[in-house]
Amino acid sequence: MASTPGATTRDRFPPQIPFIIGNEACERFSFYGMRNILTVFLIDYLLRNAVPDEGARSAQAKSLMHLFMAGVYFFPLMGGYLADRWLGKYKVILSLSLVYCLGHACLALFETNPTGFYTGLVLISVGSGGIKPCVSAMVGDQFNASNKHLVKKVFAIFYWTINFGSFFASLLIPLTLKHLGPAVAFGIPGILMFIATIIFWAGRRHYVVVPPTGPNPHSFLKVVASALRHRKPGAHWLDGATKEHPAEAVEGAKAVLRISTLLLPTIPFFWMLFDQKASTWVIQARAMDPQVGPVTFQPSQMQFINPALVMILIPVLVGVVYPAFQRSGWELTPLRRMPLGLAVGAFSYAIAGYYQVLIEQGSTLNIAWQLLPYIVLTLSEILVSTTGLEFAYTQAPREMKGIIQSLWLLTTTLANVAVAIAAALNVFTGAGQFFFYGGLALLAAVAMALMARNYQVRDYYQEDTTGPVPDRAQPPATTVGEQKAL
Repeated sequence: MASTPGATTRDRFPPQIPFIIGNEACERFSFYGMRNILTVFLIDYLLRNAVPDEGARSAQAKSLMHLFMAGVYFFPLMGGYLADRWLGKYKVILSLSLVYCLGHACLALFETNPTGFYTGLVLISVGSGGIKPCVSAMVGDQFNASNKHLVKKVFAIFYWTINFGSFFASLLIPLTLKHLGPAVAFGIPGILMFIATIIFWAGRRHYVVVPPTGPNPHSFLKVVASALRHRKPGAHWLDGATKEHPAEAVEGAKAVLRISTLLLPTIPFFWMLFDQKASTWVIQARAMDPQVGPVTFQPSQMQFINPALVMILIPVLVGVVYPAFQRSGWELTPLRRMPLGLAVGAFSYAIAGYYQVLIEQGSTLNIAWQLLPYIVLTLSEILVSTTGLEFAYTQAPREMKGIIQSLWLLTTTLANVAVAIAAALNVFTGAGQFFFYGGLALLAAVAMALMARNYQVRDYYQEDTTGPVPDRAQPPATTVGEQKAL
């Protein structure tokens, strides 16, 4: 493999980019293809004989699906650590992609064997989660000072590709499950993941390889441990770590705590809403009339609305809505968008909850009514998820950006664990669960808006992008933007 970029012109993507983008398109089809039918498969196939009562079976299927999602967003911590510190991104992506393929094979082969099927889910959690933080970072590694102006464009294509794969998987795989059965429905995503691995391997001679850094003597956890050993009365509790670590590393740890205090108590409540479109919303769709004109929709097929809307709404918001607010004198800053997004997400659950009340009263609603809450939830996703990830990244120095990204993914893990536990205990059923989770999100929106009023925004960025990134945690005053968010 090459360790420097291949010959490129200023306005052309490096030749290795199509390999990474092709890999991502196939991988995302494989993941969303299997995930979007998982709840229906568990209810109608794997758990049917073991749990005869449909209500209890739906609750158990929902719990299992969210435990799986919790694993998917937990294992990025492992993959990112191995890639950054020990193995490098290429080796982690290739090796865990093979684990990923093995997991898909288990789903297709053990459709009637719970032990084999659950083993497959664990392997997919390890593989999908482990490569998640590495692939997008590897995209950025392929650019240097001569073509850095193409980075924003390639990430736009990268994000569009994710939704492209999700869109077609959501449309096609539920139909495959109904007409050809589970083995084929899970087998097709497995084949796509194998193709994704081959595509990635085929570009091996072109990739820019950033070597792993090895252990970091001034990591966040080491700074925190040192601070606990050396408390300084009257000072910030982290200042005691200056006895063993440079002041820049201590300042970086403080930045991590600032952003964590804002995000960890609030953002998980968004993911509680968003990830239930693959469980609670699918279960609701099963009670609706699936006939829309000449087309009969499968309950899990309705998830295609989300990626389709993402591809439409992001350009509208970024190109039209945000600039319009800015011209009006009230800019939609990141810390205004995220609380707003939580409130919008709560509204989507109020709509879905109203539908559930009507269903429980005996009304038969057409499945097309789900379009409205999907539109509202997708708007919430764009306001919270796409804004929050970028915001979290900018709020920590270079040496702490990895831990910030890990904490962002941890919010999804915490959310799915909470939903899995609530579903396993069958705490809320019917319309009550929609209003419960919507109410939690609304409270989180209010809490985040109040906390944001006193949050000092500090944008860490590198002023001279043509030179090497300095090995420090606190950039000079000229490269740090500081202001109140509201």
